[in-house]
Amino acid sequence: MLFVFFLVISLPSRSLKAQEEPREEDNSKISVTVIQLDGTINPATSLYIQNGLKQADDMLILKLNTPGGLLSATRDIVQAFLESEIPVVVYVSPKGGQAASAGMFITMAAHVAAMAPATNIGAASPVHMNQGQESEETENTKTLARKAMHDTAAFARSIAKDRGRNEEWAEQAVREAVSVTADEAVENQIVNFMANDLHELMQKMNGFVVKLPSGETRLQTSNYQFNYVKMGAKEFLLDLISNPNVAYILMIIGFYGIYFELSNPGSLFPGIVGGICLILGFFAMQTLPLNVAGIALLVLGLVLFALETQITSGGLLAVGGVVSFTLGSFMLFDAEASFPALRVSLSVILPVVLLTCLFFFVAIGKVLQAQKSKAHTGLEGLVGEEGVVCDELTPAGQIEVHGEIWNATSTVSPVSINKTVKIIKIKGLTCVVEPVDKL
Repeated sequence: MLFVFFLVISLPSRSLKAQEEPREEDNSKISVTVIQLDGTINPATSLYIQNGLKQADDMLILKLNTPGGLLSATRDIVQAFLESEIPVVVYVSPKGGQAASAGMFITMAAHVAAMAPATNIGAASPVHMNQGQESEETENTKTLARKAMHDTAAFARSIAKDRGRNEEWAEQAVREAVSVTADEAVENQIVNFMANDLHELMQKMNGFVVKLPSGETRLQTSNYQFNYVKMGAKEFLLDLISNPNVAYILMIIGFYGIYFELSNPGSLFPGIVGGICLILGFFAMQTLPLNVAGIALLVLGLVLFALETQITSGGLLAVGGVVSFTLGSFMLFDAEASFPALRVSLSVILPVVLLTCLFFFVAIGKVLQAQKSKAHTGLEGLVGEEGVVCDELTPAGQIEVHGEIWNATSTVSPVSINKTVKIIKIKGLTCVVEPVDKL
């Protein structure tokens, strides 16, 4: 009982001591896990960063270069950083890199924020869909946009306050989309350091005090070892299909596969490939700002192309298919023009549209050619073919054509067995033939 009593009364004093005097880290070599993100923020990259944090022993460094990404994935990363039991460092690099939009929140949420020279941070305004169509916006849409702006600004302020950074600037970065250079970021207490490389950063962090859930800690980074962790296969695949260009191509391949399967029932392979690609494509759509109208126009375009191969419309359906398919490709992802990372690249759209149009135009041409050409099957397909008399024609008898026995009547009588005749027309189920003189 006395042990429990002294243990209880000692807890407050220990807590107070941890708050008053920063705890010094062990001076032995520390293990520093280094991960790198060069691209957009999405669920896959969020998973990669959180897994890297779980694998880290003493410290995590995130080398960041991003134009931004999804706010939901950003919140998950920020939450993981704020709750981390080990120091988290975000280093915006290389030179010319950026921590824009979502990248700003992630950088400011780190215990230590640093930037390489010639980098920038900021421009964190939430993406407002359908920008440029203000005259058509409803009051409800404007209200939702204001709510998103206020919520994101509060999110930025809360992070800055928790990490002791510039709250006023953080709000301006959201409301006014301001952006600053690395020098300005250090001067305005947005980030802690500017460093040319990781080794210089480790030197500058030595002795720096950070606040962990367990209390304040003075970093000892003079003796360290880097442990680089790359994306795993699962994370890489998820990140790959979350790319708007890849998601778009998967959707198109999926539509092709289903079309071929319906055109040739039982072929299986196109249907299997198409089904897999469609499932992966729809999964990717969940992580991207999908525009339903874009999907509808894509499907309509393919349907119009398919109908043109079945219905003679003088090219009207084909033209409609081209227009619908092209518009759907540009409208597939709902993101403003200033954030191209969430749009399908023009260099991807144009080849896909051209190849699709070329394929269906060739298919339409084949259909029209078949409609104009003579029949090659059934009774009409026998006209012009040659056969051998197997029952003397006097003038009626039988002939063999392509291994089949047909009733025949000859324009010249009689025609003996084994003679070659040519079918000149079909009358009912009887072939009208004439002898072929073989020299």
